[in-house]
Formats: sequence, C-alpha cells, structure tokens
Amino acid sequence: MPKKLVAGAFLAAAAFAVSAPSAFAGDEAFFRQVVGQWTGPGQIVAGKYKGTKFVCNFAGIEAEKAPGMALDGSCRMGLFSQNVRAEVQRRNGGYEGSFLDGAEGKGLDIVSGNIDGNTVVFGLNRKQLHGAMIAKLAERDQLNITVSVRVGAELVPVIGMSLKREDAPVKQTALEN
Repeated sequence: MPKKLVAGAFLAAAAFAVSAPSAFAGDEAFFRQVVGQWTGPGQIVAGKYKGTKFVCNFAGIEAEKAPGMALDGSCRMGLFSQNVRAEVQRRNGGYEGSFLDGAEGKGLDIVSGNIDGNTVVFGLNRKQLHGAMIAKLAERDQLNITVSVRVGAELVPVIGMSLKREDAPVKQTALEN
C-alpha cells in the first residue's frame, strides 16, 4: 500500500550511520536549523509503487533535553493522508529513535546516526529491512531527503523528497528523556 511506504520511508527515509561521541559537538546546530514548518513533494522512486507522488507537511521540533528532534505532520497522496511522526535523540553514545510506532509496530527503528555539517545520515531497521535516511540542508530553507534500503551490498534509493521551509526558524521543544 503506497501510504505505508511513504510513512515507512520518510524516516525510513533511510540512511543513518554510526556517530562517534566526539562528533556530537555540531549536531545541535543542525537540529536547530531544522526547527520550523516544512512542506514539499516527494516520490517513490523504486519498487512496486515507483512513480507514486505525495506531498508532506511537517513541523520540525528540537528536543528539549538531548541533541535530537521530532518531525510531526502528515503526507498526502491524492485523497489519502497518513499521519507521520519521527523522533530521534542522542542516547547511549549514538542516535536512537523511531518512525511512526517503531519496528515493534508498523514503523521503523532509528538505530544509528551521523551528522556532518548540513547532512545527517540515520540507520533504519525493521526486521530484515535495513536502510538509511539521508537529509541534507541544501540551503537554509531547503531540505532534501532520500530514503534507501539495503539490497545485497548496495543502498538503493526508494523515496525522495524536497521540502521547503514555510516559516522563519523558531525555538520549539519536544522529546524528553
């Protein structure tokens, strides 16, 4: 079903690598840049639903007690809409979180993460599915997201999104340890 792919893909927007503790110093700056309202189109670029287009609206909310953030909103395909929530925080020397209700439910677990300047890569897992989400701030007001899944030794892109900021960045907080 396409809306499950979009939901699972958004923070299965899938590509996150492992972070070294010393790399966390600039991470908070990245999360602060993503705070605010974002909207834009996306498309499934591989698999059974290849070519399916959708539009998402998200609020980027900075974590209150540890480096991290939440994206909360929805994605719409035609008449169908799917609520989407993803949360990630620095924990246990790396990044952890969930997309929707995590791998125990119908979503994905975020199992690792690395932030390098304006690019973040998060590792995603759900049972035998392993992938990554890459999010890049191409400009202050443009966020490009690619979700990929591992097929053999390769990461194959399955979802692409291009979000634009709809407001000026503001300080919002959420996510508590």
